[in-house]
Parts: sequence; C-alpha cells; structure tokens
Amino acid sequence: MLPAQVSRVAELALAGRATDVIALDLRRLSTATDYFVIASGASDVQVRSIAERIIEEMEKEGMRPDHVEGLSTGRWVLIDYLDIVVHVFHPVSRQFYQLELLWGDAPRVEWSRSESA
Repeated sequence: MLPAQVSRVAELALAGRATDVIALDLRRLSTATDYFVIASGASDVQVRSIAERIIEEMEKEGMRPDHVEGLSTGRWVLIDYLDIVVHVFHPVSRQFYQLELLWGDAPRVEWSRSESA
C-alpha cells in the first residue's frame, strides 16, 4: 500500500492531464528516497504546469519540496520531497533517461486518468 502523499501526487499529475503516471517503491533498493512518482506532459509548457500544480497543491496540504530542479526549462522537472521524488518529463526526455528501466526491480503502481476521475 502506498502512502497517501504518493497517491495524492499521482492524482494531481493526472488532474493536470499527465500521462503514463507511475510510482516506484524504492524502499528496498535505495537509501536516497522511498518513492519515485514519474509522469509525462505533452510539451514543455504542460510539464511545467503539472509540476507547478503539484507544488502548489502539496504546499496547501503542508508538504513543501526540499528542492526543485528544471522548472524553468520544462524538459524534466524534479520535485524532491525527500521520501518522495517526483519526476515530470517531456516524453523525449523520459524516453532518453528511462528511469523505469533503471529501477526495473522496483514494485510499481500505474494510474490512468479514468481512475482519478
């Protein structure tokens, strides 16, 4: 079972029309973080919009990121909540970095827009 914050981040990404939203449980594989949430936006503008929405809404719920990278370019935005690291990718960048393959041993949960409605 995923923590509520992981599911909430995924729901917010989907609300911003993100695609291919997944969570990877890294607790047994990494000491750097517990979970990745990975999502894609169709353009740089959409990637930034999804990331900004996640940051704004999670702050309203009392969760502030420790670090944010890539917001100005929109190709790959990383939002670091320490226990949860959110990656919002432009599809070309997501295909290039292939985090899902890099962490292929991690248990995964996938979301679709119909599940979040």
